[in-house]
Amino acid sequence: MENISKKDLLWIYRKMKTSRYFEEKMEKVYLEGKQPVFNIGAGPVPGEMHLSNGQEPAAASMIVHLTKNDTVTATHRPHHEAIAKGVDLKKMTAEIYGKKTGLGKGKGGHMHLFDPDVKFSCGGIVGAGIPHAVGAALANKKRGENWVAVAFIGEGAANTGAFHESLNLAALWNLPFIVVIEDNKWGISVAKKNATSVTSNAIRAKAYGIKGYSVKDNDPIEMFKVSKEAVERARKGEGPSIIEIKTYRYLGHFQGDPELYRNKEEVPKLKEKDPIERLKKEMLKENVATVEDFKKMDAEIYKEVDKAYEFAVNSEYPEPEDALEDVFC
Repeated sequence: MENISKKDLLWIYRKMKTSRYFEEKMEKVYLEGKQPVFNIGAGPVPGEMHLSNGQEPAAASMIVHLTKNDTVTATHRPHHEAIAKGVDLKKMTAEIYGKKTGLGKGKGGHMHLFDPDVKFSCGGIVGAGIPHAVGAALANKKRGENWVAVAFIGEGAANTGAFHESLNLAALWNLPFIVVIEDNKWGISVAKKNATSVTSNAIRAKAYGIKGYSVKDNDPIEMFKVSKEAVERARKGEGPSIIEIKTYRYLGHFQGDPELYRNKEEVPKLKEKDPIERLKKEMLKENVATVEDFKKMDAEIYKEVDKAYEFAVNSEYPEPEDALEDVFC
């Protein structure tokens, strides 16, 4: 934890804890009306739901180095990145509930969050956010700004054409672009070892003559250090980077996923190394914060998230005729 400021450590903890509490709350809310027989269309939050419990370090320990002017694109599992980037929590929650006070007036849902105020977007198509981020990085370079663009993807997206074509152009044009690969070992129900020819996607950086980093064991401190170097390089005009972090997915690919494809002992073992608790213990050990400090932070986090859910629940649904608005032909 040396050379990491108290401010940054507290920020990372707060963002990871906020994301975790938000997801744990959504896990319960989402299942309302969908039991005892799972019905994806029932309940206050219909449709698919992909939660990021366990993957918090990938987002918080990267985005701590970014500014409001830096661009972030995310995947179909986007809440931890959205929260870390500063997306309006009330509007984000309302969007997930399909309310007209949401980021997209309730029309996008949880996989299509868009907040131009903090330059954040996500989408449900695997790998689709990578070209968008490269485009933002190109714009930054042409404008002479030192802004960077970061695309978060899963390890499966590193096997798509969008990944390779985008990295080729980013390297060719020496763009301020970083792709963060969240390797949670599973592409829906397919193990990474059965779908990817390399043990680490970080080594693919050599094919494009760019920098590649690998972060082991979902480590928020190591992710902070690696991301800091990659962002600084991008801002100085030293080109793009690939960062792969070995992270964990505590829940199924989607809520309602029976998870027949993985050993039942996998998740309990992963939770024994929970990154939020590991960071908290280290911060206590190094006197960065006290037990009382954490209690106060947690209380503030719970209050903020609870208010966001309350706002969403009490917001109005769009009118049927609103479906004809914001339509582009």
